[in-house]
Order: sequence, then structure tokens, then C-alpha cells
Amino acid sequence: MPRLQKNDNFIDKTFTVLADIVLKILPTSKEEKQAFCYYRDGMSAQSEGEYAEALEYYYEALMLEEDPYDRSYILYNIGLIYGSNGEHIKALEYYHQALELNSKLPQALNNIAVIYHYQGLKAANQKQLNISKSMFEKAAQYWKQAIFLAPNNYIEAQNWLKTTGRINNTYK
Repeated sequence: MPRLQKNDNFIDKTFTVLADIVLKILPTSKEEKQAFCYYRDGMSAQSEGEYAEALEYYYEALMLEEDPYDRSYILYNIGLIYGSNGEHIKALEYYHQALELNSKLPQALNNIAVIYHYQGLKAANQKQLNISKSMFEKAAQYWKQAIFLAPNNYIEAQNWLKTTGRINNTYK
């Protein structure tokens, strides 16, 4: 079942070898091992820009994976693919599902904020000021949560919050 990686570099090869070793020595069920293989293959396909293939692997992993924490990362990666393809509504759905399983996922919070910020800019360009303001407030809310969880990350978001006067609100 392992996916043949077309553009294997040293890091990808090393990760694959180490992942296979860990799978062999950890006391996990057959389904958990299979779910991880699908997840790993999904990440490989995603890194090569093979998004349709990656989604297939991630959906297979979701059907097998029972651990909520691990499922959250699968859902997050599915959200990444939809977001990068411009399917923001679908991306938001998957990011929110990931957060339901793992509320300490700052990268999902950041990506939600990025989508809302983009929608705010788009609405502002179309002179839809109420929608724009609402989207910016949502972006601020999610960025504050992401920054609370990862204070040394998201510097551009922190700067945006400061320059727009939104930093003074609480993070939660």
C-alpha cells in the first residue's frame, strides 16, 4: 500500500523509514497502523501537489482512525487542501471539525482567521462595509486564540491586530 514518492528527498525518505519502524514496534491495532499509512501517503501526495490523491488517502485514514487527536490532524490537512484550492467554505468546515476534536490547534485557528480576513478584504473592495467589518472581527477573534496558544507565532497577525486596534481585546 505505501505510495511511491516521485520526488523523494532525504527528509521524506527518512520520515518514511522512521514511520515504518515506529509502526512495527508500537503496540497499535491493524486499523491504526493502516490509518497512519494512509495519512502518511496523503501527506506525501499533498507535498507533491497531488491534492485529489491526497484527499483520497486522508478520507481512507478518517474511516479507520478512531483517536480524536489524530483525526483532528487529518481533518486539518483536508481543510488545507480545500483552502489552497479556493474552496473556503469547505476548508472552514474541516478546520472547525478539527478544532472540535482538538481545541489546541493554533494552525487551524490561524487558517480560519486568514480566510475571514481575505473575505473582509474582498467585501471592502466591493464597498460592503458591514460585511467587511464582520469578517475582520471574526478574523481578529480567531487570530487572538491562535496567538494565545502559540504566542511566538503569527507575527503578521499580531501586527495587524495592533495596527487595527484589535489587540486590546481578550484572547478568549
